[in-house]
Amino acid sequence: MGNLLCCVKVDQSTVAIKERFGKFDDVLQPGCHCLPWFLGSQIAGRLTLRLQQLDVKCETKTKDNVFVNVVASIQYRALSEKAGDAFYKLSNTRNQIQAYVFDVIRASVPKLNLDDAFEQKNDIARAVEDELEKAMSNYGFEIVQTLIVDIEPDGRVKQAMNEINAGEAESKYLAGLGIARQRQAIVDGLRDSVLGFSVNVPGTTAKDVMDMVLVTQYFDTMKEIGAASKSSAVFIPHGPGAVHDVATQIRNGLLQASVNQ
Repeated sequence: MGNLLCCVKVDQSTVAIKERFGKFDDVLQPGCHCLPWFLGSQIAGRLTLRLQQLDVKCETKTKDNVFVNVVASIQYRALSEKAGDAFYKLSNTRNQIQAYVFDVIRASVPKLNLDDAFEQKNDIARAVEDELEKAMSNYGFEIVQTLIVDIEPDGRVKQAMNEINAGEAESKYLAGLGIARQRQAIVDGLRDSVLGFSVNVPGTTAKDVMDMVLVTQYFDTMKEIGAASKSSAVFIPHGPGAVHDVATQIRNGLLQASVNQ
């Protein structure tokens, strides 16, 4: 009925491309329009102005020779004022966008190591968006936003990375266990030394023995610092009274910890 009355309806967020005798004539905005078909006018097609999204999955290789799948999400829409360009200049908008995304990703990611690629996702997204914006504006499209939503290494690489992480966790656990046992052994040795010294040297107290142990540890530490080839300058108290101060601070700390408990 609408065609018989020469009327056409254009929906909201849509424009219609009007031709006359096969030549572009006008862009019809949403609403009702008179279209005298007997004068050669017709609707060549319709173009949505709604925001559209295209997810592109691109396989490439990083600088450290790891194959990854980069997933980019492109949000775009046609511009009403350039609807003619958007309708006539491109036959397949999605394929055109995908080609540009492939080109930029495969030029950017191979310059980065795998870890850097994860850290610089936003930089890669900006590079893709800048290139798409320059290219697609000529065809009547606006690039609203570009996101790198995922960087997925090859399955074998992921498995190897998980095994490395698991190995590091186990190594740290064993190292911590070894340190704990080492400290327990030191404590046991100190206890035995204090008891033995107190028995063999009458009149000495546990405090006297601990002060002597601290003096030994103090000079051993200074010796190790001086022997290190790349040691930085370290300023520490060097007088004999410093040992007494260290011992006092340690005892006060232990007493304070006991009170807080």
